[in-house]
Amino acid sequence: MEDSEEAPAEVHHYNEIHEVPWDIQNYWSQRYRIFSKYDEGIWLTDDAWFGVTPEPVANKIAADLAGAAPDGRIILIDAFAGAGGNTIAFAKTGKWRRVYGIEKNPAVLQCAKHNAKIYGVADKITWFEGDCFEILKNQLKDLAPYSVVFASPPWGGPGYRSDDVFSLRTMEPYSLETLFKEYSAFTKHMALYLPRTSDVQQIAKYVPDGQQATVMHYCMEGHSKALCVFYGDFNVS
Repeated sequence: MEDSEEAPAEVHHYNEIHEVPWDIQNYWSQRYRIFSKYDEGIWLTDDAWFGVTPEPVANKIAADLAGAAPDGRIILIDAFAGAGGNTIAFAKTGKWRRVYGIEKNPAVLQCAKHNAKIYGVADKITWFEGDCFEILKNQLKDLAPYSVVFASPPWGGPGYRSDDVFSLRTMEPYSLETLFKEYSAFTKHMALYLPRTSDVQQIAKYVPDGQQATVMHYCMEGHSKALCVFYGDFNVS
């Protein structure tokens, strides 16, 4: 991809492993699973590597949401867009009249915008820089009746892998309670991408009486990578 954009100082496209900081070399070695078009000039900050959903998983989640969303839900809001992995996948489905991506970090947001151009979906996405909770309450409040919210929040770093059962009460910087409270004030249709060892009893706590939530594990090469909980009237199979 030919592009004259200038990347911010903290944004990189590493071509050789000797360029890559030691703590993200494992992620870089899996770069084509993360972004299949990596060699076309994908941008990432060093911290953003930790939060990108692998492309096959992002594509499957996007297909599931597109197929399961109730009639009339024509807007997809990605509340933690990061470097754009999930946002791009949602835009590629062609399901949504508009995809909105929200990212607090300006350098990471610039990566997302750049990466969406590489995947040819930049015209399908509207980007917002800032706090997702405030943006939902203010700039996007009129879209609530037509929207599904997807959130892949920070989990507090790679340390979650050491827990046999991960407590969503202590997830940082936002607990499940905080996420559910904020998003349910906007819409009852939400999908949360959480660690694969998340405490299912904590997830169930937020299912309204008489309703159901669907928990799905997403796998690569025979291993669960994460789970997604669908709250609301989704027809997930």
